Parts: sequence; C-alpha cells; structure tokens
Amino acid sequence: MFYEIKTDRLILRPLDISDLATVHTYAGDKENTTYMLWLPNDTIEETKQFLNSVTNEWKKAVPNYYEFAIVFEGLQIGAISVTLNDSRNIGELGWILNKRYWKKGIAVEAALAIKDFVLNVLKLQKLVAHCDYRNTASSNLMQKLGMTLEDDTGTRTYPKNNETVQELTYSLSIH
Repeated sequence: MFYEIKTDRLILRPLDISDLATVHTYAGDKENTTYMLWLPNDTIEETKQFLNSVTNEWKKAVPNYYEFAIVFEGLQIGAISVTLNDSRNIGELGWILNKRYWKKGIAVEAALAIKDFVLNVLKLQKLVAHCDYRNTASSNLMQKLGMTLEDDTGTRTYPKNNETVQELTYSLSIH
C-alpha cells in the first residue's frame, strides 16, 4: 500500500527505514519528545526497530496504521500517523515534528491533510487524539482540526520515567 499526499508546502509519504538518520534526530532528542509516551529513543537501534516495523506495515495490503513522513523543503522533518481500531472505523491521530520546525504551521498543515485522508480515503467515522494536559501546542492543533475535548479525566504514565499525568482526549465525529 502506498499513499502520497501533497499540500502547499509538504509531501506526506510512507515513513520507512531510509529515514533513519532524520527520524533519530528528533526521536532521540529529550526536549523534542517531552510529551511523547514511548520516546525518546535512547539508541539508534530503537529508532531502527521502529522504522523496520513501519516499513513492514506499509507493505501490507491493508495496514493497521499509516505512518507518514512529513517532508518540508525536501527534508524529512517529522511524522504523522493514523492508527485504526479493530473495526477500522475509528482512527487515532499522532504526530511528531523536529523542534527546529515548530511554530511554522507545519504540523497543522500535515494534520489537515491527514484529516482529509481519513475522511475521503479511509472513510472513518471518528478521529481521536490524546495529549498530556501540559502540551498546549497539541491541544491547539486538535482544536484547529475541529476536534473537541471529549475527556479530561484520563491519565497517562510515561514508561521511561514512570510519571503519571492528566491526559486529554479530543475527538471529531465524521458523518
């Protein structure tokens, strides 16, 4: 399965093992991954294992998730994904962007393109996203997508440091 999505400034294409160096730049950076559950990656081998998994997922006839590379000015600078539930009618949105490219509207542009993808290609009924309550940039992005706060009573525990914090869940029903 292969999808490529173009926006005014971006190309979203399947993330794969060839992106190892650029992915590890942000996935291994502690500041860049402050609010990411499973990051930072401590070794390049962890990043390689993740990318091998993603590469194999794209090879499936019907992937369970779609992990897109965000390409800006010819450089892979982040990733955005949609993970499907077992019924394949709800997708969970996730993203990460190299901190050098924060506050440029890139994540919003990529997320709007993925919103269009789940609506027109995957035909999902609902899109959800989660974030640490302290991550106002992610909360703002979800709101810009038209998502509304569904639950603010959840918690998340970061596996790398065992910290438990409040988690926000946003959703968008698609009819």
